[in-house]
Amino acid sequence: MNTPIRYFYRRTGSAVWPSFGIGLLGLLLLGLQGCSSTPPYAAPEFAVPATFKEAPTIPAHGKAVAVTDAWWEVFGDPVLNQLQQDLLANNQTLQGSLAQFQAARATLGASRAALSPTLGLAASSSRSVNGNGAPVDSNALGANAAWELDLWGRLSGTVDANQAKLQASQDDLASVRLSLQGTLTQTYLALRVADAQIAVIEQALASYRRALTLTENRYAAGVTSSADVAQAQGQLRSTQAQWIEARSSRAQLEHALAVLTGRAPAAFQLAPSAGLPSVPQVPELLPATLLERRPDIAAAERRVAAAYAQQGVARSAYFPALTLSANVGYRGSALADLVSAPNLFWSLGPSLAVGLLDGGARQAAVDLANAGTQQAMATYRQTVLQALQEVEDNLSLTQRLDEERAELAAALVAARSALNVVSNQYQAGTVSYLNVLTAQTTALSAERSLLDVDYRQRVASAQLLKNIAGRWKETGS
Repeated sequence: MNTPIRYFYRRTGSAVWPSFGIGLLGLLLLGLQGCSSTPPYAAPEFAVPATFKEAPTIPAHGKAVAVTDAWWEVFGDPVLNQLQQDLLANNQTLQGSLAQFQAARATLGASRAALSPTLGLAASSSRSVNGNGAPVDSNALGANAAWELDLWGRLSGTVDANQAKLQASQDDLASVRLSLQGTLTQTYLALRVADAQIAVIEQALASYRRALTLTENRYAAGVTSSADVAQAQGQLRSTQAQWIEARSSRAQLEHALAVLTGRAPAAFQLAPSAGLPSVPQVPELLPATLLERRPDIAAAERRVAAAYAQQGVARSAYFPALTLSANVGYRGSALADLVSAPNLFWSLGPSLAVGLLDGGARQAAVDLANAGTQQAMATYRQTVLQALQEVEDNLSLTQRLDEERAELAAALVAARSALNVVSNQYQAGTVSYLNVLTAQTTALSAERSLLDVDYRQRVASAQLLKNIAGRWKETGS
């Protein structure tokens, strides 16, 4: 229940503003002025290590790699660079996030407007019938103004909360943009690896066709059995199936790139290229403070600030609301001489309203705001932990994949050598065609595994760039 206390000085009559009212209002304001409804905000702290656990060993002359915000440019691929520009211009998910940011900005503007006085105009005209059945005209023209004084920080606290939410929305927009850029980069890399896989399979198919022809000729000459021909045909057919699957995957990746860049799949096409983008160099110096630039962490921190401001808004409900209001205008029965001194009226005075009984609603609102602050703090800490894990994972991957690739490259050399030896032995009639099949399968599998590691290397580097907000800074000398 809100109990208003109002004192007005009016034109009608000779009443003046009661002196005891002024004194009572002054005492109330002085007594409550020192109360603060908003708790002091301190940015949340979380212990972050100076370096990452999986960071490479730093040489004495170590120096980090400088990378701009356009971090995908380190791959040195002009097609990827153009796709990233198309994404920023046309991606619909990004446009939706931009609209959310604009909505947050409008909300902030509305809360700021509450700090300013309001002014309105009104005009009315009506006719009624009195007890004698005679018509009575009533006309009025007036203006009214009101201004709520923000003594306890309720209005400014709402502005602070919405300001922090706007900043969080801006960081959300940056986070969505960064995530989409990472998704596009990963999809493009997968498409280029698919191109390379298709090229490898096509080379294998050409080799298997030659092997089938050789086997058929040997069968015609009575040197080998029909089983060898059937095995060669089976190898060729199964590899053709792999080629079809690779082309299907490539088409789906191309469709995904079309949607990411805001185009219909039917209107988008990328020419095949068997070459892979270069692998960017992982920085030798990578301090954990780089995480401070991640937009998702910045957004989580701003939501903590908004939650603190909301606590103050909730607590301000315990204090009275003071509003200054004024009305001025003309009221009379004759429209012709409405604007004249006898019809003038005006009023001016403060209004003080305070809730006495609310069934615990205000305390519930305070408890809700406190819980919201605790939730925002926990979300912030979890966001930091998740960021640390992502960077550690990809730092570890970039190193382990280097080692794995070296082993697979050696395995591919050995598999190709074994295939040459077995093929020569088969032509000499010293081994069966099953040995050739085994060697062919091993060589193709080794080559495709090597391409898979090449893809994972590039994706790990792209994820690392994204995980540290796309920037590697010059550190060291």
